[in-house]
Amino acid sequence: MNARVVIFLLLGAGNAVAQGFAGLGTDAEGFTVPEPGKRFEFPRDHGDHPDYRIEWWYLTAILTAPDGADYGLQWTLFRSALAAGEAEGWESPQVWFGHAAVTSASAHFATERFARGGTGQAGVTAAPFAAWIDDWKMAGDSLDRLRITATGEDFAYDIAMQAEGPLVFHGDRGYSAKSAQGQASYYYSQPFYTVEGTLTLPGGEVPVHGAAWLDREWSSQPLADDQSGWDWFSLSFDTGEKMMGFSLRDADGGSFTSATWIAADGGATPYGDGNLVATPLETSRVEGRDVPTRWRLTLQDRALDVNVGALNPKAWMDLSIPYWEGPVQVTGTHPGKGYLEMTGYERE
Repeated sequence: MNARVVIFLLLGAGNAVAQGFAGLGTDAEGFTVPEPGKRFEFPRDHGDHPDYRIEWWYLTAILTAPDGADYGLQWTLFRSALAAGEAEGWESPQVWFGHAAVTSASAHFATERFARGGTGQAGVTAAPFAAWIDDWKMAGDSLDRLRITATGEDFAYDIAMQAEGPLVFHGDRGYSAKSAQGQASYYYSQPFYTVEGTLTLPGGEVPVHGAAWLDREWSSQPLADDQSGWDWFSLSFDTGEKMMGFSLRDADGGSFTSATWIAADGGATPYGDGNLVATPLETSRVEGRDVPTRWRLTLQDRALDVNVGALNPKAWMDLSIPYWEGPVQVTGTHPGKGYLEMTGYERE
């Protein structure tokens, strides 16, 4: 255990990490909770919301090298509050942690950073937009034009992104239900970035181009207490259409699903629980866990029937909060590419 992690645990932040994704179903007492009918304010809402317990700025990118090889990239900044509100210096109850990863068909690199709020080591400003933790940055004159950098022991990247379409709001105009009991988050995306940049890998620098998807989400209790994890898909089809979908698993083997169909011009159609059907087809043994790495997704209203398979089934994020995250290839009625995140799969 390195010194940074020891300090992190002594500061109480380890409690936020130890609860993992299943801990998102714990009591939200003292925090603000999402309500339907929110009127989003931009650029203010691109920044942080310290009265809510959990928040993230979550970027994934689907990239191609000049030789045709596919890569995936992740850059994420999380904020988790030990108590509502903000304070100066070390009195701040805000905990920040960042995840960065690069995935190819044969390799997966991932690393993390930790920070306590109030020290300037990590944070977000809305205008001009900047999100950072240590020397990792996602910044630009606005959310439409960003430069993203991160470094790890075995990798680094530096990419520039330009939004070519509008923001997309999920659920009921950004109010995204997560359970039949009423848990919810505020959730919107920018899924229309074009990307140019460079990956630095053990074999050298790799120029890449492609597309990226940024998720913005915040809540105080986004899961019900019997929900243990989720399977989340962001898919970009060859037609120019896109789909976000997730399945939240419960202890009885059931699930709560939601999806957003995104037209090529950015028009969004939400689909509530039960419309999206996500069926595991194949599992891979990863870090002592059986993880579904090939899925069938159907959405009857859109005549969608696709198989979604991992570019690299071993894309396990072996971090303080372990989970699976990696690029996928899509075949069937709507071929394309995308990203898959899976949480809550326990070691056997």
